[in-house]
Formats: sequence, structure tokens, C-alpha cells
Amino acid sequence: MVAMKGVMPQTTPFFVAGVRLVPAGVFVLLFCLLTGRSQPRTLLAWLWIALFGLVDAALFQGFLAEGLVRTGAGLGSVMIDSQPLAVAVLSLLLFGEKIGFWGWLGLGIGVFGISLIGFPNEWIVALLHPTNENLGLSMLANIPGEFTDIKAVIVNLFDRGLWLMLLAALSMAVGTVISRFVSRHVDPVVATGWHMILGGLPLFLLSGTLETQQWQRLDLSSWMALSYATIFGSAIAYGLFFYFASRGSLTSLSSLTFLTPVFALLFGNLFLSEMLQPHQWLGVSLTLVSIYLVNQRDRLGKWLQLKSADVASSKLDLDN
Repeated sequence: MVAMKGVMPQTTPFFVAGVRLVPAGVFVLLFCLLTGRSQPRTLLAWLWIALFGLVDAALFQGFLAEGLVRTGAGLGSVMIDSQPLAVAVLSLLLFGEKIGFWGWLGLGIGVFGISLIGFPNEWIVALLHPTNENLGLSMLANIPGEFTDIKAVIVNLFDRGLWLMLLAALSMAVGTVISRFVSRHVDPVVATGWHMILGGLPLFLLSGTLETQQWQRLDLSSWMALSYATIFGSAIAYGLFFYFASRGSLTSLSSLTFLTPVFALLFGNLFLSEMLQPHQWLGVSLTLVSIYLVNQRDRLGKWLQLKSADVASSKLDLDN
């Protein structure tokens, strides 16, 4: 996100989204060719890949790129990284994936943690010092403007990128779930490469139709930023993410995306001398706690059951 946000003033969103996907897909397929991974062989496999590419590549990257133009990186990151909640609900409904008390608690703490990291400082101050009678309106007024016209509110939210980032988060969540079905018909890494190419081509088409001056203003540093976003942010990250998504718990894997704003803050502090506010440090701590709770939810549940059984046994011994 940082690399994409930095080059947006010199280029256009659909072009950036396409660059993130198509070259990355080629890199992933070259890796698959070198490692001898089998290509899709059935029409059903190609149909799943096409759906995967539409939702997780075209829609996700398109909404993300357009949203980054209109919203701040912090608030945008919070919107994007709320997607583990959607993944958890979908995994529960479609795959019967057990979430449990500790899992839901961890997801809730994670959303609260990334909210502390990304929300504007004035929102945090208003929450900690709720003395204003119009607390809710004063906080929300920073986003939509006038609240007397619902249509104007919705349009304003789109203009400011918040709905676009939310749609990007939902697209990513649905794409993560679709990847489980795709992996039943084709190697998940091969599917990742093809879905980036099939999803990226429509974005290039939109760019060629609707945008101008896509690359004329890009300098060497901008091309390096785009290359980083393509190779590390797409080819490697996508390949690894969907490889593990085909094998493990979708809820546990998605909860790791809570770390995105954490890494952004920490690297900004280390390399750019950006100072973290106390509430942001609290958000980082809560985010780490949430990931532990989600990923260890089964073990914590068993531990609680054993403790309850021990307490009940001790009470029974005392009664006897």
C-alpha cells in the first residue's frame, strides 16, 4: 500500500492495479513451470480460476487502487484489514470452520487494535474524552460532511474512498474463500498465477479506455516502487497466501493480515523516524494479542475445559 500510494500522483489507479497483477502472474507461472507444477486441464478448473480472477484480482485490486486515491493510508488500511471478520463468517457458513469464543474474541480485539492504529487522532481523543453532546456526529463529520441527505452521504463516502476500501476488503474475503474451491481442481500456486493474469487484463483495458498519462510521468524511483509492489506485494505474497489458504484454517490465515498496519507503523518508525502515538502502541499490542488468540483458539478452548473439569473435580472432592 505504501509503494502504491507513493506513485499514485504520477500515474493512474487502474494502470497501477494492472501492473501489480499481470507481470506478477507471469512470474508465478514461470516459477510453476520451473518446478513442474501441472496446469489446469478441465473446463471446470478454468471456470473457477476465472471467477477467482474476477473477484480476488480485478475487483479487489480495482477497488483498492481507486480507494487509495481517495482515502488516507491509515483509515484505508483499517477498512482493508477488517476482512478477517468476513472470512471467519464465510468459513463458518461454508466449511463449518470452528471459530469459538477465543476466535471471535481475537477477531474483535484485532479490529479494535487496527482501529486504534489507523483512525484519525481526533476520533481517538473524542472516544477517550466523550464530553461532546454530539460525539457521534462530530466524529463521523470528518468523513461524510452533511448528514441531512442520505444520498449525499453515500456519494461522499464513495468520493472519499471508504466504501471502495470496504468493497476491496469484501472482495478479498470472498476471494480467499473461493481459493479453497479452486484448489480442489488445480494446483493453488498455478491458479494464483492465472487468476492474476485473467484479473489484471480487464484492469489494463479499463486503464486504456478511461485513463491517460499512465506511465509518461513515472521516474526511476516510481518504477522501482511498482516493481516492489508487483514482485513482493503480489507475486510472492499472493503465491504464499493462497498456497497456505488451500491447506490450513482460512480464519487463522486471514487474521495475519491484521499485521499489515503494524508492519507499516514499525517500519515507518525505524526507517522514516515516524513517531507512534501511545494509542497506536496500544493498537499494536492488541493486534498481536488478537492474532495469538485466533491462531491458538483450539488450544485455549481445551485448556479452559481442562481447568473447568479440574475445578469441578476439586469441588466434588470437597463436598465428599
